[in-house]
Amino acid sequence: MATASGTPVIIQSDGSLLVDVHDPGFDAARAEISAFAELEKSPEHMHTYRLSPLSLWNAASAGIGSDQILQILADHGRFEVPDNIRFFITDTIARFGTICLLSSPRERQLFLDVPDSTIRQELMSSKRVSRFLIPFDMGDRAGFLVELYDRGTIKQELMELGYPVKDEAPLVDGEPLPVTLRQQTLANGEFHVRDYQLEAASAFHGTGRPGTGFGTVVMPCGAGKTAVGMKVMEIVSANTLILTTNVAAVHQWIDELLDKTELTAEEIGEYTGDRKEIRPVTIATYQILVWRPDKEQDFPHFKLFGERKWGLIIYDEVHLLPAPVFRVTAEIQAVRRLGLTATLVREDGRQADVFSLVGPKRYDVPWKELEAKGWIAEANCYEIRIDLPEELKVGYAVADKRGKFRIASENPRKTDIARQIIANHREDSIMVIGQYLNQLDELAEALSAPLITGKTPNPERERIYGAFRSGDVKVIVVSKVANFAIDLPDASVAIQVSGTFGSRQEEAQRLGRILRPKEKNAFFYSVISRYTTEETFAANRQKFLTEQGYKYHIELWDS
Repeated sequence: MATASGTPVIIQSDGSLLVDVHDPGFDAARAEISAFAELEKSPEHMHTYRLSPLSLWNAASAGIGSDQILQILADHGRFEVPDNIRFFITDTIARFGTICLLSSPRERQLFLDVPDSTIRQELMSSKRVSRFLIPFDMGDRAGFLVELYDRGTIKQELMELGYPVKDEAPLVDGEPLPVTLRQQTLANGEFHVRDYQLEAASAFHGTGRPGTGFGTVVMPCGAGKTAVGMKVMEIVSANTLILTTNVAAVHQWIDELLDKTELTAEEIGEYTGDRKEIRPVTIATYQILVWRPDKEQDFPHFKLFGERKWGLIIYDEVHLLPAPVFRVTAEIQAVRRLGLTATLVREDGRQADVFSLVGPKRYDVPWKELEAKGWIAEANCYEIRIDLPEELKVGYAVADKRGKFRIASENPRKTDIARQIIANHREDSIMVIGQYLNQLDELAEALSAPLITGKTPNPERERIYGAFRSGDVKVIVVSKVANFAIDLPDASVAIQVSGTFGSRQEEAQRLGRILRPKEKNAFFYSVISRYTTEETFAANRQKFLTEQGYKYHIELWDS
């Protein structure tokens, strides 16, 4: 039953926040609490958010204090904030910056400043932490010396213990490299950094003094994260290593740098399976970094981190940073490092490692805010539910969990639904996106559309993308290779026929493929088999976008 209270949030003593979708204050409350709480569930009537140490520390790093959080909860809360939650928020926020990492008079060692004697005793009593610590007093400061190569590791360990370290040790400048942004692109178009992109770059760089110059910038796909990266490159003006998701993304970065900066082709290197160029600006894939001959050997391409005196490392799509890269802490902790992403959600649960080793969230702009200003397209999201064919229902009933998901995902009736959607959008450029290659092969043949998968050679892949951009091809079928860092500015419709279980990050990235600003609205269709596990996974996939203010319209289609 709808309420007219204007106070939609119920704060519970277990740290959960129940938010009434039907309350007139829902949109305003959702926009504010998402800055310091994580969305857990988003059914149709009551959404559930969770206060966690990491969500509060990310808020603190972005300048949101405990007083502001408590005021937001008081403004939107239907009842008073429980006392234990007041204490939890205040205590958790206060822990941010309790321990600082500083330079020390000892060569190749840093000083861990721990003013509180009780905390010092707690650290020394921890077997996991104490092995990295050498008790040391530096003037009137008490704490510990830490070896330079343990800089990242000690931050990870202290994060686990509940003490996020404020890293104020100096960063290296790296080898200088002047980077100048063009005002006129090579294609004779105007180029300027938008206000929010400049704010993001400035928030990352800060004053340029210790404690700044590392962290993550969160903004939607299509909002110009690459422009933020290039602006940071101009500010830092040093040798830069850029890590991204695939070879197509490497080529996109190269094209953008040549088009929008004064950098020359000789100053930009590609480091992939095809080429191994190390130049003042080097762009590599995550895949090449984590390649190794077998599981017993080291990662030979990790040496890239030490090949030049880098002054900046950019992690494109940082939420996909492979876990092995977290081990490379000595080489990267003294370098300015920028993470770019549409969502800090990691399905492996290693968000805390991104916080410790790349840096905290420095800037976050709501998707709907950019949509309202016209910087990204207005998107309409639909979940279309269809029945399984009778002949598949017995097989589905006796299959295991993974088998059930695959049968539901490969529902052959999805082909007819895709045809109907395409017929309804004859003037649009359409991507059909899926997970399973057999399904995509059949779809591509049924729709007479080109298919792009991980096996498609890069020249052929880029030829198809080029035809799609030009409008010569109106429909393409793509596997998960199109999830990340692909420039498809004219795509306005996406039809998702299958995905990676309940991946929230994948859902966000796929919607992002159609959000680049354009005159027409964007449409995102997710086709789901009704009364199957696919419905449950779809609800989880949609959580991040629901947090951003998107609503899925549920439709039941006959096929």
